[in-house]
Amino acid sequence: MQLSAGIAVTRCISGTYHYLLVRSYRYWDFPKGEVEPGEFPFSAAQREVHEEAGLDKLDFIWGDGYFETKPYGRSKIARYYVALSPAGEVKLGVNPALGMPEHHEYRWVDYPAAITLLGPRVREVLEWAHRLVGDNC
Repeated sequence: MQLSAGIAVTRCISGTYHYLLVRSYRYWDFPKGEVEPGEFPFSAAQREVHEEAGLDKLDFIWGDGYFETKPYGRSKIARYYVALSPAGEVKLGVNPALGMPEHHEYRWVDYPAAITLLGPRVREVLEWAHRLVGDNC
């Protein structure tokens, strides 16, 4: 079983929570990546957000609870946390193995827009996060 960890990163924009989504080809997701041997998933999730989006100062105001996807692909499971990013510019990081950014684009989107972009597996994560976060900030 391969475990990935990521974060549904939120930001208050015009009184409504927006989610940071990243796109690789046609696939939208929250920032996430593989948990390295000996690494705690919570730490891996924070590392991945830093590597993929350049964000460091996250507030885990909803705690450290998480949502895990059902197994997908070749026995992969993704664990997601929720955090607030009060500030900071998103910068798509360059993957050293690829020599280019892992993602083609990012967007801060509200809940209704996120639903239209995400596939069923990640949409379940969004719905869980949205129950914690709510609409208005």
